[in-house]
Amino acid sequence: MGADTLSDVLRAVKLTGAVFVTFDVSPPWSAPVPSASTLAPIVMPTAQHLISYHLLTTGSCWAIPREGDPVHLKTGDVVVFPGGDPHVMCSDPKVPRGAKFDVGRIRPAAQWPYRVVGKGEGPNRLGIICGFLGCDVRPFNPLLPALPRIMVVSDRSGPKDGWLGQLMRLAVAEATDKRAGGEGVLARLSELMFVEAVRRHLDSLPAEQTGWLAGLRDRFVGHSLTLLHSMPAHAWTIEELAREVGLARSSLAERFVHFVGQPPMHYLAQWRIQIAAGLLSSGTANVASIAEDVGYESEAAFSRAFKKLVGAPPATWRRQRKAASEAR
Repeated sequence: MGADTLSDVLRAVKLTGAVFVTFDVSPPWSAPVPSASTLAPIVMPTAQHLISYHLLTTGSCWAIPREGDPVHLKTGDVVVFPGGDPHVMCSDPKVPRGAKFDVGRIRPAAQWPYRVVGKGEGPNRLGIICGFLGCDVRPFNPLLPALPRIMVVSDRSGPKDGWLGQLMRLAVAEATDKRAGGEGVLARLSELMFVEAVRRHLDSLPAEQTGWLAGLRDRFVGHSLTLLHSMPAHAWTIEELAREVGLARSSLAERFVHFVGQPPMHYLAQWRIQIAAGLLSSGTANVASIAEDVGYESEAAFSRAFKKLVGAPPATWRRQRKAASEAR
């Protein structure tokens, strides 16, 4: 239950793979990675938010988050920073910090992925592929707040086994060969690896876990989310939703708040605005037709709801987004 809901959210928040950088280095080695807010204007200027991740293809290393303990990584591991927090990738936590990685210094004509080759040889050489994913956080992205600051998924049997391992193997091949279209292939692979990382994280959540992701696997909340996402324009009421999922109205309301943190109709209102924002930014449909598409009986009611959540009326917001995109 809820798999389609996750896909729906990933589409609506415009998850997009970005550039890659590969590292082929020998210890001692350390590279501080700046925050997403620093990298986003360079790596993916049109993205509201940047997720960074690293895929370890050879050897072992450490990921040191800004807050928290160092995490030891081995071949076949992927570490994801959903919040885009600054962090350090290094061969050993005791190694002095190296110069901060600066994407801006890469030559504009360089073909992605950009390869960084360190000096020296040896059996402990490290192979790392660094990737980025852009996505929207506004008006409403229920997934990002449900993810931890750092997320590690593994194919410890090696990059040739398992689905994640196969994706990694393809990424290594594309990053090494630099064939025509490779940048696009790497972008799609990065999206697939992120989705797989989220699914594995979801599978690993303890039974007592709450939050939007945990709600997806709950029998009643997951069914409710699927219904709301499959028919967002429907004139849902809590009574009808409860009847559809086979639960008492009060029980569903309580259960939904327990997992998702807000009542079902509040969630639906926010999700409708997220859909509307996508329609406003990607097309030329008038505001009245978009209001009808997302379930509002009048343009005025839609405009009030949109302004309340976004801070500007729909038409104004569309002009602002267009102007910002053209400026970039």
